[in-house]
Amino acid sequence: MLKFKSNKSTHVSLLFNNILILCRKRLFYTKFDLIDTFQNRINLIFVHISFIFIKIKQDNKQKKFQQKFFDLVFEKIELNMREIGFGDTTINTNMKFLVKNFYNILLKCEKYKKMTFSEKNKFLSNYLKFNSDKISNYEGIIDYFNQYKAFCFDLPLDSVLSGEIKFNYR
Repeated sequence: MLKFKSNKSTHVSLLFNNILILCRKRLFYTKFDLIDTFQNRINLIFVHISFIFIKIKQDNKQKKFQQKFFDLVFEKIELNMREIGFGDTTINTNMKFLVKNFYNILLKCEKYKKMTFSEKNKFLSNYLKFNSDKISNYEGIIDYFNQYKAFCFDLPLDSVLSGEIKFNYR
């Protein structure tokens, strides 16, 4: 029965795991001075995933992969919330909020290339909370996402679909 399982589901999992590795890098909490909260981590994942979604969207034939990826992301978030101890009612309320938040971030990321520095600053500071208001923190994280966006758009689609993303910031 397991022989017929699609490789796409393993590729989706690999892609998600590689994005998690990117989001868990210490530089976000040291160099960029992000506050280490559940919401900040989720939004950091959403920003990373949004650029991948935009890349995948360029190929209209990949809607099934995109849907599987979306489903996996929110399934993992829900499982994580259950592990933390949230109840069913709280999870349902939070999941509605998170889906709405994800789509807002995705829409902003679609316009990211055309944004000015201050618009990028406002966008990221709306979704990511910092320990301090130092402008250098914002400059650093904006530079990070400028490079990450360029990296995602330069990736061959086959690399994304196979889950092979290896982004190294500087």
